[in-house]
Amino acid sequence: MNPGGAGPTLVLVLAVGVLAASGVTLLLERSLTRILLGVILLGNGVNLLILLGGRSGGAPVVGTGPPGGFSDPLPQAMVLTAIVITFGFTAFVAAMAYRSWHLTGDDEVQDDLEDRQVVQVAGRDGIGSTDPGEEGPGGSEQADPGSARRRLRRPGGRP
Repeated sequence: MNPGGAGPTLVLVLAVGVLAASGVTLLLERSLTRILLGVILLGNGVNLLILLGGRSGGAPVVGTGPPGGFSDPLPQAMVLTAIVITFGFTAFVAAMAYRSWHLTGDDEVQDDLEDRQVVQVAGRDGIGSTDPGEEGPGGSEQADPGSARRRLRRPGGRP
C-alpha cells in the first residue's frame, strides 16, 4: 500500500495480470496480426502496472493544495513515454504485417535456418518435440509458404 493514499484494488491488479498474460501468449504466435495484438495488450498492461505504482492524490500543480497531497507525476510521465514507444512499435509491426501480406498473401512468420537447426539438434540429442513446424496438434497440417506465392502472381509472371 502507498502511504498517503489508497493502494491498488484487486480488480486493477487482476486487469494487469490478464493483459500481460494475454499479451505474452499472443506474442508467442506465428501470425503477425496476433503478435501485433499481443504488443498492444502487453503495452497496456505494463502502462497500467506503472500507473499503479504511483501515489493517488491531487493534481501536481503548485498552489492547488498542500504539497503532501499531490500525486506522484513520475509514473504519469513514464506512462506517457511508454505509450509513445508502444505506438511506434505497434506501427512498425503493423507495417511488417502489411508488407508480408502484400508480398506473400500471408502474415505468418516462417521457420528460418536456425529454427530448423534447433529442431535437428533437439532430435539428435533425443529431446522430442511434439510439434516441430506443423500447425496442428496431430501434425496433419504442414505450412506451405509456396501456396500463397502461387495465388498472388503479378502480371508478367513475377511473384
